[in-house]
Amino acid sequence: MPAKGKHRRPKSRARARGLVAAVAGTGGAALALPLIGAGGAHAAAPAPAAATTALPAAAPQAAAAVPASASPAVYTVRTGDCLSAIAADHDLRGGWQRLYADNREAVGGDPSLIHPGLRLTLGAPGDRAPAQAPAERPAPAPKPKKKAPAAGSPLAAAPAPARKSAAAAASTAGASTAGATAAAAASGAVTAAGFTAPVSGGISTQYKTAGAMWSSGYHTGVDFIASSGTTVKAVGAGTVVSAGWAGAYGNEVVIRHADGRYSQYGHLSQLSVSVGQSVSGGQTIGLSGSTGNSTGPHLHFEIRTGPSYGSDIDPIAYLRSKGVTI
Repeated sequence: MPAKGKHRRPKSRARARGLVAAVAGTGGAALALPLIGAGGAHAAAPAPAAATTALPAAAPQAAAAVPASASPAVYTVRTGDCLSAIAADHDLRGGWQRLYADNREAVGGDPSLIHPGLRLTLGAPGDRAPAQAPAERPAPAPKPKKKAPAAGSPLAAAPAPARKSAAAAASTAGASTAGATAAAAASGAVTAAGFTAPVSGGISTQYKTAGAMWSSGYHTGVDFIASSGTTVKAVGAGTVVSAGWAGAYGNEVVIRHADGRYSQYGHLSQLSVSVGQSVSGGQTIGLSGSTGNSTGPHLHFEIRTGPSYGSDIDPIAYLRSKGVTI
């Protein structure tokens, strides 16, 4: 009877039915095994084709895993940059010395004289310093147990409140001395000779400290501790002979004093005076900062016999000769 509608019975089923009927007519079980084996062969046939199509898909991933050789990075110097800070920011192996050696032709003979707009080659990625795992902190040592004072000793005889009062008195005395010292330094009083310290902070780098980071081979001034924005004062009365950008010193002010000596203030973030202006001792001339070749906010201070670099003398000895206590 012919099938009706759109769904026709596949002819393959008819052949399979006839084949099964033939097998059943000849004993069945002996011929049923080849049919099962043929069905298994047809089921396994697509597997090699699937494996073959998977290979091209994995190839781009393998290619992407191989990094392309990157060209060395180029860095453009900005205002306030220095070689040591650039090397530290980019984790360069060999530090600023390697950076200077790679760019000596562009920088010139003085590694401290780099200017905004200069293009530096930072080297290939392989020159980056490897990240170091943080060092393990040692386990704290067990605190020793306090022993009771021996009988008859002064500690055993003295009452506890008395010992505590003595310690408190010593602590109060130390705090008073430290407070007086800090107040004297912060006051910035002008001496009888009309001189004062440029800032109230202590000294972080002494005069003539040796090192390769300075083009002269040593530190030509002293570095005073001063956070960015600290008021910087003229150490004595005089006339401003320089006020502006000065290369490695960043923004600087140079003042000529009545005795023929010059005071220089470097790495300023802001200037408050101009060339030709007369200033008095203790007058604000600018704010401290980290401009030029600087590793962080501070005040670089020099005393010179002339207005230019290379005529430095001991700045602390000079200020002390004027009655300034540092």
